[in-house]
Amino acid sequence: MVSLEDAVIARLKTHGEVFEILVDPRLSLELKRGEEVDFSELLAIDQIFKDSKTGERASEQLINEIFGTNDVIGIAEKIIKRGDVHLTSEQRREIMEEKRRRVVSIIARKSINPQTRAPHPPSRIDKAMEEARVKIDMNKPAEQQVDGVLKAIKPIIPIRFESIDLAIKIPAQYATSIYGALKEFGEMKREEWDKDGNLLSLVNIPAGLQDKFYGKINSLTHGEGEIKILKR
Repeated sequence: MVSLEDAVIARLKTHGEVFEILVDPRLSLELKRGEEVDFSELLAIDQIFKDSKTGERASEQLINEIFGTNDVIGIAEKIIKRGDVHLTSEQRREIMEEKRRRVVSIIARKSINPQTRAPHPPSRIDKAMEEARVKIDMNKPAEQQVDGVLKAIKPIIPIRFESIDLAIKIPAQYATSIYGALKEFGEMKREEWDKDGNLLSLVNIPAGLQDKFYGKINSLTHGEGEIKILKR
């Protein structure tokens, strides 16, 4: 649950009345975008106010007349989706920076420099975004902004999205413990166990994660894992 100190006001004006709730700023924006959120984390307090600053609560009768229910969660969802969420400039800045970092992270994971076939470090992507004067939309999920950002920075740095198929052989003594790590990096397209108990797998991963993937497998198998590139 968000603390009262960190909560912001979500306000809905309807039928000549004002209804307010105290909410987590990030989660409220996610809900406003149509994403699913945990209301136990969203609401600072399970109350509907007429004026949250003075602590004046809306009467149950009025709430029921306007919303047709006294269910706090259902009403809170309507207030956030139909009303306004009041953020401070500092909160807006923090949310924008967090979303920018998320966009950079996604691009760094999925992309390579086609000239060197090496991944771009996040700092290079972030600098290219600055040069291209990319503006992040606070109200739009980071994942939906990636394609537009990629298009904007292509004139600045050589970059493209690419994935690779890797054939992997994991010795039997490491196979069980490493299974989860394989799925963390990408899609496991095929898997089987040979007669000696070794794990044979075909994994598709974003090209930008290739070095990290190699390092992870080598670390977990003490250099005994075998990796071969099949398809880019």
